[in-house]
Amino acid sequence: MIEQLNMALFYMINQYAGLNPFVDTFAILTAQYMPIIFIMALICLWIKKGTTTKNIVLYAIYAAILGLIINYVIGQFYFHPRPFMIPIGTILFHYTAETSFPSDHTTFMISIALMISYFKETRKISIILLILGLIGGFSRVFAGVHFPLDIIGSIGVSIIASLAIYYLKDNLTSLNRKIEGMYSKIAER
Repeated sequence: MIEQLNMALFYMINQYAGLNPFVDTFAILTAQYMPIIFIMALICLWIKKGTTTKNIVLYAIYAAILGLIINYVIGQFYFHPRPFMIPIGTILFHYTAETSFPSDHTTFMISIALMISYFKETRKISIILLILGLIGGFSRVFAGVHFPLDIIGSIGVSIIASLAIYYLKDNLTSLNRKIEGMYSKIAER
């Protein structure tokens, strides 16, 4: 039942791939390169804001790393083929034939967006990043490298990772101080 829904949603989204070069190019760019925007946003927050925001940036990095670790563990126990491995749908770019559930790209982006949404200092940018992360995940389905449930699974992993880091944030204070201290020493040179 769930797999049938997954396939139906995939066909509903992917059926338009390959029909419009402009839309395809947009989907390819967002599917492959959207995480760069998240990295740039974290760099800007780190440079332009104070210590509180630097801590939030580090928490976001921790959440993304934890989310990717969770994805790796899931991938060790559960294999789900990508659409082009079955093969179904239209694929817009070459991609490695590996497990599709959950999406690492989407987990990375949504973990960052959710983590920074927990703090008032970064809440506005988190809304923008959350929308961009969802667009990036949707684009990966449109481009034929993921199923919709891969993206939904990524959102679930991101919620778990970001909440875990949020609840552990007080325990991470000393690590943050060390990282910020190393950064200060490097920046002084």
